[in-house]
Amino acid sequence: MAKITFLNPEFFWLFLLIPLAIVWLVLKKNEQSATLKISSIKGFKSSQSFWVKLKPYLSVLRIVALSSLIVALARPRTVDISNKTKTTKGIDIVMAVDVSGSMLAKDLKPNRMEALKRVAADFVEERPNDRIGLVVYASEAYTKTPVTSDKAIVEEAIGSIKYDNVLQDGTGIGMGLATAVNRLKDSKAKSKVIILLTDGVNNAGFIEPETAADIAKQYGIKVYTIGIGTNGMAEFPYAIAPNGQFLFQMMKVEIDERLMKNIAQKTDGKYFRATSNDKLAEIYGEINKLETTEIEELKFYDYDEKYRAFVWLAGFLVLVEIGLRNTVYRSFI
Repeated sequence: MAKITFLNPEFFWLFLLIPLAIVWLVLKKNEQSATLKISSIKGFKSSQSFWVKLKPYLSVLRIVALSSLIVALARPRTVDISNKTKTTKGIDIVMAVDVSGSMLAKDLKPNRMEALKRVAADFVEERPNDRIGLVVYASEAYTKTPVTSDKAIVEEAIGSIKYDNVLQDGTGIGMGLATAVNRLKDSKAKSKVIILLTDGVNNAGFIEPETAADIAKQYGIKVYTIGIGTNGMAEFPYAIAPNGQFLFQMMKVEIDERLMKNIAQKTDGKYFRATSNDKLAEIYGEINKLETTEIEELKFYDYDEKYRAFVWLAGFLVLVEIGLRNTVYRSFI
């Protein structure tokens, strides 16, 4: 049930007059009541009828009626508020994710790829008013999900990311970035953003990352770059055992941070380094704050006035009092 509010609550100050009205009614009653002094009332019948007992309460009806009118003047009402939001400046976002074998490294828990999937899914949840797409790349790249407003499809695509042999192993940063640019170049959105994530050095593909960055800048696309991996050594997969399990060994983490910084700087973006699960989550949280979507919120107020019931009550009580005073209690006046 909607909460009752009062349009004119200042009228409640009139309740301070109620004690004065009570005093005035008592004094008036005493002035109008005739008295007869006799030595004894033993000869009179002591039981009183219902109407005789009711007469002192006629003044109560007037007080209640006055109180009801004060509440009516305060204009009690309930309000039902409905909201409607309209995106005035939407953002189209493409996440370009490295799915090379090195993403199985265990410096993030349980590994880089699984850590990324969790954080990326949360990021999508927090962008309800934007369109999001997904590009995966290794030595080559392809669009896993085109830019869409259907967050369920995007989240399902993120959840299905895994290392397989669909793409030849390697790290083609230029291929991933160029594919993401291709998904956004014809976008009519006010803002176009690519989140490019890698954990290595560009060593594959036929498109240079700098060239892809120039194309992104030409189309007004901002690129946020993320280097994922701890500083120093990490457990990397280096072979597959006969049972199909990956074999790991400690190897040095190498990320071309200079390249990633140049791509971000050239496109007015920003470079981040994710060395842990918490740091990765913080990075996506910061990007979420940097890229805000302007929303126009419309509120519709439906008021239901409640003062009429109090007016009717006051009128009814006044009529009852007047009726009783001029009929049943006419002989007493």
